[in-house]
Amino acid sequence: MRKARGLCVVRAHFNLYLFVAVLFAVGGIFGALLVNALTLEQQQELASEVGHYVQSMGIGFGAAPEDIFWERFFFHLKWLVLIWLLGVTVIGIPGILVLNFLKGALIGFSIGILIQQYEWKGIFFSFVTLAPQNALAVPALMITSAASISFGVYLVKNRLLQQSGTLLPELGTLTSTAMLMLLLFAGAALVEAYISPSVIGWAAPYLSSRNGMI
Repeated sequence: MRKARGLCVVRAHFNLYLFVAVLFAVGGIFGALLVNALTLEQQQELASEVGHYVQSMGIGFGAAPEDIFWERFFFHLKWLVLIWLLGVTVIGIPGILVLNFLKGALIGFSIGILIQQYEWKGIFFSFVTLAPQNALAVPALMITSAASISFGVYLVKNRLLQQSGTLLPELGTLTSTAMLMLLLFAGAALVEAYISPSVIGWAAPYLSSRNGMI
């Protein structure tokens, strides 16, 4: 009985993780397709900004790594706290779903802009510049989101409807999960501060503006 119950819990959480991952992927596809919905003037303006950023990183011009780290760390921390609060308030669960969709859309839009400007080189550039930090940040976001949604569902089912179960252990599980995911977010911030600028500087010379819109 205990083993079967454990399997049911794992399966339920797996389905929740899968749902969040699919929502994120749909957001990424939407963001990539959104690039084509921009006007020519908007596309040229974004391409120019991307080109200037790549060129500045290529010649080693940018903010200090420690400044980038703290800026990105507090950015991720805000997302984490917001997701935690939305889960605790229960009514904020739809907001968690929106945030995951939005995060996917932002990444998809960034990749779409790079591919549109640099063609196949944009795929390579996206992989070496966006993938490392997001390999840490995206799973942390999904795990925190799933834990917050799970807590909200538990609160509705066991406290509001059935008036059974204990709240503090579940809240402690959610909070401890969020704190662990903060370590992953800190790792993502470290990558963005100390690794990504060097990688961008290394990859920048391989990008030719002749294939872009600059």
